[in-house]
Amino acid sequence: MTTSGTATFNLEIDDLITEAYERCGIESRSGYDLTTARRSLNLLFADWANRGLNLWTIEQRQVSLVVGQAEYTLPSDTVNALSAVIRTGTGQNQQDITIDRISRAEYLHLPDKNTQARPAQYYVERTISPKLYLYPAPDNAQPYIFRYYAIRRIEDVGAYTNTTDIVFRFLPCLAAGLAYYLALKKAPDRVVVLKQLYDEEFTRAAQEDRDIASVYLVPDMGV
Repeated sequence: MTTSGTATFNLEIDDLITEAYERCGIESRSGYDLTTARRSLNLLFADWANRGLNLWTIEQRQVSLVVGQAEYTLPSDTVNALSAVIRTGTGQNQQDITIDRISRAEYLHLPDKNTQARPAQYYVERTISPKLYLYPAPDNAQPYIFRYYAIRRIEDVGAYTNTTDIVFRFLPCLAAGLAYYLALKKAPDRVVVLKQLYDEEFTRAAQEDRDIASVYLVPDMGV
């Protein structure tokens, strides 16, 4: 038996759109068919950001801190920050120190936001232009770096010859989701069955898209 020897299968946007229309029982014929499908695809990516963690969109980022500055603008594609540390020193003297995340209300009620020391708490303002707030504000004892895991937005669709910014495990889910979105507009008789298929594909993909690590539960023996 001869196999291909490759594992690089992917779908360009136009092929993905064709697959979705075929599931709707429709042959894509016009430029508007492509335009409305691409719009639906971008909306689908926005919905995925609301459904939970997409591991391939998590990346480590950092912010170099400035003495006395407590507020920083994060990249515009930041959806959220999962966890963070304050890095001090360099080379062999480098240390990563845990920093706690607090809520908007907790940050608001901090009495003296101009206090300077090594930052111990942070708040992420999830607005159109996301911002980071630190407390205390960095002091001048040594340079600090705020390192964090960011959830970023899935990249826009762009040109029809592009591939999508997803891992291959989600390709069946993506095709099913786009077919469902298109059926809402062009094939209402297939909405129910396509939505059911989409939900099944998403559940299967989401269950696989997770960190796998050992968990140990230790009983509290304190009195």
